[in-house]
Amino acid sequence: MSIGVLTVDFYVSGCRSLKEKRQRLNGIRERYGRAHNVAVCESDHQDLLQRAQWTFVAAAASRDVVDRALTDIERNLQGSVDAELVDVRREWLD
Repeated sequence: MSIGVLTVDFYVSGCRSLKEKRQRLNGIRERYGRAHNVAVCESDHQDLLQRAQWTFVAAAASRDVVDRALTDIERNLQGSVDAELVDVRREWLD
């Protein structure tokens, strides 16, 4: 079993409220939490207006499957989220 963790920090420019920040990042959980082998959560900066951190955990029998899933998530985030990716970290737990 391979387990990979992808942690992404976002800069959400121009937000004037936590409600606005959550609206701009709203689809992350719905889009990526549907996959049967991926768990997703807002992992830090919940109370900061212009910062957000989300963590994605993928598990599969093969490290290649996990790597592809996390790579797809990272690539899709860059084009689909109304925020700038400022830091991306990947960690393996196997």
